[in-house]
Amino acid sequence: MPSDVVLSAEQRGSLTVYPVEGMRALGVDAFVTDRFGGASSSPYDSLNLGDHVGDQIDNVRENRRRVASAAGVDETRLVTVRQVHGTDVLDASAVTPSSAADALVSDGDNLALAILVADCVPLLFVDASSHRFALVHAGWRGLQRGVLAETLRHFDDAAALHVFLGPSISREGYQVGPEVAEHFRNVPGALVTDGGDRSRLDLRHVAIYQLAHSGVRDEFIVRSQQVTDGGEIFFSDRAARPCGRFALVAKWAS
Repeated sequence: MPSDVVLSAEQRGSLTVYPVEGMRALGVDAFVTDRFGGASSSPYDSLNLGDHVGDQIDNVRENRRRVASAAGVDETRLVTVRQVHGTDVLDASAVTPSSAADALVSDGDNLALAILVADCVPLLFVDASSHRFALVHAGWRGLQRGVLAETLRHFDDAAALHVFLGPSISREGYQVGPEVAEHFRNVPGALVTDGGDRSRLDLRHVAIYQLAHSGVRDEFIVRSQQVTDGGEIFFSDRAARPCGRFALVAKWAS
């Protein structure tokens, strides 16, 4: 069975971050940011990392600089990409300012990768047999379209992968209509009827189901117990619009 963990806070410079302890043993320094310690004002207060949500760009740049520092890299080596709820996977070393994708792969270059979310599922894949790792952004569209399967194509052996699922919206917090629910009726336990034609959808349950059916070992899947519901610690698009974006950040440890 996949395991659940509670991420503990750690101070890095001016920021409080939440390291993914289990990945350190595999050589990857990964952490989740929260919404505090940044330069942005309401409604993006304060560590908003998204440059597409209406925040002042100078504030976003400063926030990203602080996250890069927490990751131990220069801000020019913090790699983000325009996320479009698709299935494209890019090599982090080839990303340009105009690149669009929903997964980034690295072979251990001195780069810190960041995937931005505010309810969608952020995932980290680490190959125990190499220096390859990947970050993935998976909302319901990405899960339905196959972003996890597409990311797995960039690894030699799914059974050798360790996967972490970061904070996202819970099933209790995520009501969807039939146009969304219909895509996941074949996933046992993913949906709970919520009156009328509405349902509650568990995105992380869907992700774990897809990973397991693609060959990832259950015992190598770890899920954060923290969720984004309410948007108090981690930004939540369901809780407030507009809102900022937090990140799952990963870098091969030197």
